[in-house]
Amino acid sequence: MLLALLSYGASQAAYSAESDSWQFEVTPYLFAAGIDGTVGVRGVTSDIDASFSDIVDDLDLAFMGLITARKGPWTYGLETIYVKLSDKEAKSVTGPFGQVTVNGALDVTSEISITQGSVAYRVLDTSTALDMIWALRYTKLDTEANVAITTTPGIVFPGGSKSASGSDGWTDAVIGVRVLQPLNEQWSLLGYADVGGGGSNLTYQFMLGANWEFAKDFTAKVGYRQLYWDYEKDGTVWDMTMGGPYLGLGIKF
Repeated sequence: MLLALLSYGASQAAYSAESDSWQFEVTPYLFAAGIDGTVGVRGVTSDIDASFSDIVDDLDLAFMGLITARKGPWTYGLETIYVKLSDKEAKSVTGPFGQVTVNGALDVTSEISITQGSVAYRVLDTSTALDMIWALRYTKLDTEANVAITTTPGIVFPGGSKSASGSDGWTDAVIGVRVLQPLNEQWSLLGYADVGGGGSNLTYQFMLGANWEFAKDFTAKVGYRQLYWDYEKDGTVWDMTMGGPYLGLGIKF
């Protein structure tokens, strides 16, 4: 699955916390992520475990964008992520009588939208930069599951088929840290991690990457990113890990 996501928190090493002028940056990027977890709606759940190469064709639509504004030691960020993906290769479902492997069609479609507002404060600005980050992360999930059983009718769902759909949204408060280590005038290393909850039982993400300022106001960003959610309420389940390499372009203005 090729997700077009945003590289949250990747800033270039030349930033100085002492600057009094506003600095803005927009960063779109590609996220080649695999997924592993459970998605469900109204009691119908599906286990998904697929690498990037397994699910390239499952991405229907994706849009992500991040804009940051920096002044002095403060950085403000707004991120929007939208992903629509489908899985038609799941081999089992869980219903009223437990998990059953079916010989038929199981089609699960999920639309995920994430909006995150963040505030960061630079607590260390020496040869190594360290930012503390506070954020609110709103996640909205729309899921539709269609099951058509051909060889085990009546075991999971009477009549051999069932469709279920639902929508849910929740807000998590997260706290994190970001570390930037310059290597020279063009290259820097990035480490980022956050954790939180509130609406979900647990959510976290982490990134390890490198930034290359190859031209004035343009920075290439590459690394690894992983996100996790553990959410379950009123029959909606999103217990999911997404992880893989990313490649982005930061544009300053």
